[in-house]
Amino acid sequence: MPVEVFVELCREGAVIPSYAKPGDSGMDVHAAEDILIRPGCTVVIPTGLKLALPEGYEIQVRPRSGISLGTPLRISNSPGTIDSGYRDELGIIMTNASQACGHEGEILTIDSKGNKPGIYRVRRGDRIAQIVLQAVPRMKLTVVESVKEMGSDRGGGFGSTGVR
Repeated sequence: MPVEVFVELCREGAVIPSYAKPGDSGMDVHAAEDILIRPGCTVVIPTGLKLALPEGYEIQVRPRSGISLGTPLRISNSPGTIDSGYRDELGIIMTNASQACGHEGEILTIDSKGNKPGIYRVRRGDRIAQIVLQAVPRMKLTVVESVKEMGSDRGGGFGSTGVR
């Protein structure tokens, strides 16, 4: 059963997110204005959307796989969290992970292939990220002397399971 989320279009040219194909988990989000992202820089790309979620839900902002594979553009705080009480414009925080390395003159687009370093132009209307609605149960934290004997301890910390 779909969960109703209210959306306000707060910029000219804003596009209501949509699922690209049946069965998709995420709705594609579009840029609401043209923006250049220089190597090593992080920007907020406006979407022109304000959302009102029901309490007990969040929206997660995630990268689109084609952009992650074909360009050095990364959603910096992936997954980003939009809380149910947030009412300002949804902005996508994107970083150009290119090294400057002499490619400053070439301006590429998000549909470029080959993960080339350089300046990237995001155009108004480009699909730049996806949003996924998630239920968020509330936690109740209880202080105890030790958690060592509770449940099972998988043992080890970061990297303890190896790579093979």
